[in-house]
Amino acid sequence: MINNTITAPKGFLSAALHCGIKESGKPDLGLIACPAGATAAAVFTTNKIFAAPVAISRQHIKSRKVHGVVVNSGNANACTGRKGLLDAVKMCRSAAKLINVDPHQILVASTGIIGHPLPIAKITDGIKKASVKLSDSASAGLNFAKAIMTTDTKPKQALRRLKISGKRITVAAAVKGAGMIAPNMATTLCFITTDIAISKALLQKVLRDAIDNSLNKLTVDGQQSTNDTAIILASGLAKNAAINKRDKRYKKFSAALADLCDDLARQMAADAEGATRMFKVIVNGAATKAEAQKCARSIADYDLVKCAIHGGDPNWGRIICAAGSCGVKLNPKKLSCKIGDITVFRNGRPVKFNPKTVSRIITGKQHTITLNLGIGKGSDFCYGCDLSREYVTINADYHT
Repeated sequence: MINNTITAPKGFLSAALHCGIKESGKPDLGLIACPAGATAAAVFTTNKIFAAPVAISRQHIKSRKVHGVVVNSGNANACTGRKGLLDAVKMCRSAAKLINVDPHQILVASTGIIGHPLPIAKITDGIKKASVKLSDSASAGLNFAKAIMTTDTKPKQALRRLKISGKRITVAAAVKGAGMIAPNMATTLCFITTDIAISKALLQKVLRDAIDNSLNKLTVDGQQSTNDTAIILASGLAKNAAINKRDKRYKKFSAALADLCDDLARQMAADAEGATRMFKVIVNGAATKAEAQKCARSIADYDLVKCAIHGGDPNWGRIICAAGSCGVKLNPKKLSCKIGDITVFRNGRPVKFNPKTVSRIITGKQHTITLNLGIGKGSDFCYGCDLSREYVTINADYHT
C-alpha cells in the first residue's frame, strides 16, 4: 500500500483504537509519536470559550521539541472546569510516560460533545493499549484519520512531496470537521507532519499563512467551535539544510503547505454535514482585501444562497442581496456576477441566460460564484456548501 498518510514523512508513528468513548464502537482515540522529537507550531480557536485541551496545548506548544500528540473524539472536554484541565494533563502524562518523555512535550486535542466529563480511566487505558500499536505503516496513519472523526462521513487526508536543498521532503495531513465551521478555524482538528528542517518561528509563520488561506476560508454554518486546533510537527529527518529565513526554499515549502491545506479545506466542504455540493465565492473589485473577504464570507454564509444552491436554483438575486447587505463598499452600477463561467448580472442589471444551463452548473459537485464590486482592486474568496434537510436532521439529533 502506498503511504499517503501522516506516517509517510520520516520520523512519525501513529496508532488508533476504540477506547470506549463512542457508543458506536468506532475508533475514538489516536496517537502520533515522533521519537526523535519535532519542531512544532499550532493555531487554535479564537473562541473566548475554549476547551481544556486547547488551554494545555497552548502551553505545551512552547516546548523546544514535541514528541507526540494524543487525541480523542466523541467528547470535547469543553466547559468541564478544573476537572477538564486535569484530565487533559493526565492524557499528556499517560502518553509521555509510555514514550519516555516530559509531559510538556506532548500535545493534546479533543472533539465531540461539549460539557461532558471525559471517561478519563478509559482514555488512559486506551493510550496504554495504543502505544504498543504505534507504527509507521499506511494503515496506522489511516486509522488515526478515522479515529478523529465525529460527524464526518469519511477520513480526510492529503500529502505533498517536493525537493528542497536536494533532499526529498514529505508533508502529510489528516483533518476532521464537518459542521460548526466558520472562518478563523472551525470544529476542526488538523494534524500535519513533515520531515523538513525549519526553525520554530518560520514553521509558525508558514502554518498561519497556510491556514489563513484554506481552513480559515471555509464556512459551513458560520459558527466556531471551542476546540479548533491545527498542529504541524517537523522532524527534520529529511536532512535538508535548515530553513532559517524566508528564502526561495521557504517559499517553495510555503506553497506546498498552502496547496495541501487548500486540499483539506475542499475535502471538508465536500463532506460538510448534510452537504451535497460545495462552492467557491470569489469577490473582485473590492475596496480592500479585507472587504472582499467579508463579502465572500457573507455570501457563502447566507442561508438563502445555500438553500438555492441545494435546490439547483440560479437565483442570482440572493447573491446580490447578500453582497449589498454585508456592509462593504460597492458600486451598484458596476456590480457584476457570474455563476460558473456564465454572467447572470452585469453593471447593475440582470443578463439573459439559460436557467437550465446554470442550474446544471450549480448541481455539479462544485462550482464558482464570482462577483465584481466595481469599487477597487481588492480580491479574496471563501469556500461554502449547500444547506440541506440532512444538516437540520444531523444537528437536531446530535445530542438527544
